[in-house]
Amino acid sequence: MDAFYASVEQLDFPELRGKPLAVGGSEERGVISAASYEARKFGIRSAMSGKLAIKKCPELIFVKPRFSRYKEVSNQIRQIFLEYTDLVEPLSLDEAFLDVTVNKKGLKSATLMAEEIRLKIFQTTGLTASAGISINKFLAKIASDYNKPNGQKTIKPDEIIPFLDSLEIKRFFGVGKKTCEKMYHLGIFTGADLRQKSLDFLENHFGNSGIHFYQLARGISNSAVVPNRLPKSIGAERTFRENFTSIIPLKEKLTDVCEEVSTRLQKRNLSGKTITLKIKYSDFTLQTRSFTLTYYISSFDLLLDTSLELLQQSNLRTSVRLIGIQVSNLNINQKKAEYVQLKFRF
Repeated sequence: MDAFYASVEQLDFPELRGKPLAVGGSEERGVISAASYEARKFGIRSAMSGKLAIKKCPELIFVKPRFSRYKEVSNQIRQIFLEYTDLVEPLSLDEAFLDVTVNKKGLKSATLMAEEIRLKIFQTTGLTASAGISINKFLAKIASDYNKPNGQKTIKPDEIIPFLDSLEIKRFFGVGKKTCEKMYHLGIFTGADLRQKSLDFLENHFGNSGIHFYQLARGISNSAVVPNRLPKSIGAERTFRENFTSIIPLKEKLTDVCEEVSTRLQKRNLSGKTITLKIKYSDFTLQTRSFTLTYYISSFDLLLDTSLELLQQSNLRTSVRLIGIQVSNLNINQKKAEYVQLKFRF
C-alpha cells in the first residue's frame, strides 16, 4: 500500500488531503510511524523524530495513529488477496507476498493479475497500491518499490541480471544502512559490483551472509511464500512523555510492559525462554540485555521478575526515553516450507 497509515487518514478526513501529514510522533517527542507523500517531499520519513520533522517542515500536521482503523482496512485488502490465492504471507498491515503460480481464477498473466488486484483495492477502499512481479520474493519486493506510488513493475526472467546489475546496492531488499556502508568501503555500489565479487571474498567480509549476497546478485532466493507465518518473538515497549533518570519510575513502566507481553503470549497460547530488555536513551542510543531460562514462561509474575532483574543489572548511563521487553525462543516448531520455483507468463 502507498503511504498506508497517512493515506487512510487523508481518506477519512478530506481536509488533510494534499497536505504534509505525519502519523504518530509529536513536535516535542515521539517518532513518526508514517508520512504522506506531501511530507516526504521535505525529507520526512518513518522512524524520524517529530522534533526533526517539524524543523524540516514547519507546516507538518501530526495525527495520532488509529491502528484499529488500519487493521480494518488491511482485512479488506487481505480478503481481496484471498480471492486469487490462499498463499498470502503478510509482512505487515500494508504489505504481503502472494504466490499466484496456481491461482483461483486461472489467470495466466501475473502482470495483468496485479493490475486487477490493484484496481479492486482502489474500488473497495479508495486507496492506491503498488505491486512487484517476478520469480521470487526478493525480486518482487524490489520491484514493488520501483514505481511507487500507484504503479507496478514486472521483472521477467531474462531481465533479472541486467536489472540487478544497474540497481544501487542500497536498494537491495535486506541490505541495511550498516551493511550498505561496509559494501561502499569494499567498492560495491551496484548489483554489478556485487556480482563481480567471488564467494570467498563475500564470505571473508560478511561471514555466513556471504552466500546470501552472492545469490542475491544473481537473482537467486529460495524463500517460499508461507501463509500464517508463526512469530519468532512477542514484545511491547513504551516511549515516555518525559525522560527518566531513576530506576524507580522505570520499574513501574516495566510492570505495564510485562503485563501487555504476558497477555499477548497467553492470547496466542505461547511461552518463551529468552527475555530481552530494551532501553533507549535520550540520545537515541540503544542498550539491550537478555537472559535465557531453562523453562518456558508466559505468566506475568515470572516475566516481571526476570525483567526487573535485567533492569537492575543495566547500570543506566543517562536519561531513558523508552523501555521494552521481548520474549523469544518460543515453544513453537517451525517447519521449513519446501521451495518451489514460481512459473507463469509475464
